[in-house]
Amino acid sequence: MPAILASMDETESVRRIWQQLGLPGIVDVHTHFMPKSVMDKVWKYFDDAGPLVGRPWPIAYRTDEQHRLEQLRGFGVRAFTSLVYPHKPQMAAWLNEWAANFAATTPDCLHTATLYPESGVETYVRHAVDQGTRVFKAHIQVGRYDPTDPLLDKAWDVIEDAAIPVVMHCGSGPAPGEYTGPGPVTALLQRHPRLRLIVAHMGMPEYSEFLDLADRYAEVRFDTTMAFTPFVEETMPFPVSEYGRLLGHADRILFGSDFPNIPYGFVEALRVLTRLPGVDEVWMRKVLHDNAAELFQLSG
Repeated sequence: MPAILASMDETESVRRIWQQLGLPGIVDVHTHFMPKSVMDKVWKYFDDAGPLVGRPWPIAYRTDEQHRLEQLRGFGVRAFTSLVYPHKPQMAAWLNEWAANFAATTPDCLHTATLYPESGVETYVRHAVDQGTRVFKAHIQVGRYDPTDPLLDKAWDVIEDAAIPVVMHCGSGPAPGEYTGPGPVTALLQRHPRLRLIVAHMGMPEYSEFLDLADRYAEVRFDTTMAFTPFVEETMPFPVSEYGRLLGHADRILFGSDFPNIPYGFVEALRVLTRLPGVDEVWMRKVLHDNAAELFQLSG
């Protein structure tokens, strides 16, 4: 399927949004950069509308890695992630080494790592932390694992003690997995209450249940990835009754786009936030930049 790609008009539209807010740019906590062989397989899965996708899903920014970096920078994204994730054993450590090298040559990328329930996970997680990892990615849906798997206990201890945020796809959208939903995550937080968990996609479609966790655990946050967009609202609408809680958790919500694997333009991920009921400039500044800048201690 052809890529949408960013036009000059879209780039200017994106920049206008954050410039009018007086921000130095955007922090995007949910972007994907992976080894080419892995990204190609991910794109093919989306092209085939695999069972975890369940619907046609054209990749908007299907270009080479350098072009994708240039597009993000052109939009004014001043910091982003390279969210990698394994779907089988003996894959995570290799992905972590790739991500470490990518971060070393890409200063605006937050050094990212991942994990999987397997023998040796504590060792490579500790190594990633020692290398300077700033964010972990856990994909419960694709990985098909229980986050409370005993094999992960010591690895979570390491991450919790290091206070490194974890972007976790744990909601049951776009299709449910064996261990998705608030139940396993609740059990995880009961064991690791200080874990800096960023619930990806606002926890769709279990928005309310994940918001409940934020009421109970001070370190639970959310990213806005794909939430509120027409593409998602068609099948997994955010409850109207919960809009007030978005305002109440203004300090816990971080912007995420899912770039480049989105079926619409990057600017749409921003526009839908500006149209949310009750949202003001203070909320937008926090979500697009300030919350993540504080969490990741970004200067400037």
